[in-house]
Amino acid sequence: MLWITLSILAVLAGLAYLGGRTLSQRRAAASASKPHSRPGQHGFYALIWVALPALAVLIVAGIFAGPIGHQTLMAGAPAEVLQLEPFRREAFFADARRVGAGLEAQQIWPGSLNDELAQEGRRSAGISQALAIGQMIGVLIAAAMGGLFVFMRIRPDFRARNRVESWIGVGLFACSAVAVLTTIGIVSSLLWDSMRFFSTVPVTEFLFGTQWSPQIAIRADQVGSTGAFGAVPLFAGTFLIMLIAMCVAAPVGLFSAIYLSEYASRPSRAIVKPVLEVLAGVPTVVYGFFAALTVGPAFRVFFNEIGALLIGGPLDGMGQYLMLVQNQMALVAGAVMGIMLIPFVSSLSDDIINAVPQSLRDGSYAMGATKSETVKRVLLPAALPGVAGALLLAVSRAIGETMIVTMAAGLAANLTLNPLDTVTTVTVQIVTLLTGDQEFNSPKTLAAFGLGLTLFLVTLALNVVAQRIVQKYREQYD
Repeated sequence: MLWITLSILAVLAGLAYLGGRTLSQRRAAASASKPHSRPGQHGFYALIWVALPALAVLIVAGIFAGPIGHQTLMAGAPAEVLQLEPFRREAFFADARRVGAGLEAQQIWPGSLNDELAQEGRRSAGISQALAIGQMIGVLIAAAMGGLFVFMRIRPDFRARNRVESWIGVGLFACSAVAVLTTIGIVSSLLWDSMRFFSTVPVTEFLFGTQWSPQIAIRADQVGSTGAFGAVPLFAGTFLIMLIAMCVAAPVGLFSAIYLSEYASRPSRAIVKPVLEVLAGVPTVVYGFFAALTVGPAFRVFFNEIGALLIGGPLDGMGQYLMLVQNQMALVAGAVMGIMLIPFVSSLSDDIINAVPQSLRDGSYAMGATKSETVKRVLLPAALPGVAGALLLAVSRAIGETMIVTMAAGLAANLTLNPLDTVTTVTVQIVTLLTGDQEFNSPKTLAAFGLGLTLFLVTLALNVVAQRIVQKYREQYD
């Protein structure tokens, strides 16, 4: 029924556009005066006044139709159903709605309730149909009233263009407001639950503690935190993996951008650039599989053989060399993550270098500089703000990565700067804390919000630094 209502509304909106366009032309011809706005603008004004009120009624009806139907269904239910436990009663009404929609019930009910279920299913189907018909009638009435209002106002001197542009401005403002309100909602949610977490775990313990081992309270009446909530190992692992990733992505991506922008021929650029950008479309779980099944074992064999050659390595009881490193390590996660970030750096840097005016290149060549000197002393300084922004974007992407770290670096919260050790990151721990059947009143689960707030502040600081770099080193060209 909803799709039928939307189809009817689309047809009415199209007819309103044609009607407003035709009516404006006829009234302009009858008055023999030059109209203020074009016929199409009158048509769009009519379309707006027919579609928007009807959509508003449709949205409001969709919000309140479910609660109204549920209350109506409960009001006419037999006493035997109303005497059920709340959970069983809600399950009964859910099955009644399923039966009314032509589906099978999810639970098996006793004989008497089974008969009541069929009866309530028929009532639910009737209530749903009545609500859908009422919704359609409300939409048609709203569209008709909007059309009547707008057709009475169409005349040659009516400023339809100004009104349409005002509505467009309102729509753009609404989109901006949605983005702003969403940001405010996210920050408010983080702040509220983070305050609940920090009411049980001191901020100093969280920010400066070196042990991370959150545990859930054993008793429901247990007060205070359990376990260790020192987040230093998480942030150390996050920045260690990010640093390794940027050591791979920054030089490779920047040199690739320089080659594509200044050295590659058109046929080579047409081939290399799309192939390089394919890396951005690979899912992170695929990178995780690649790290766990290919890069990890290769690094393990390499470093274990190097260790055996250099230091001999420790021996086990059988006289065999023990493995110095395992498959999961920070180096594996950082290296694979760096490969994933290469397209972010190369594509943005390539566009930024190409945006440098050609006159700077010509002036450098005219003074006898070589292509490499021009790149080093002219192009890179001119493109420095944009390249710095691209690198910081890659840093933010590396900080927020989860799947590669989970599969390639492990879950151990070790405070270490050794790239051959297993580490974990903030995002991995957030997923771990919120996975499964958790109590949202325990410090263990609320720790995820504290980590999220801290990570939000770190990325905000990175954005501020990026803005300062752009403002300080920005160069204006005519």
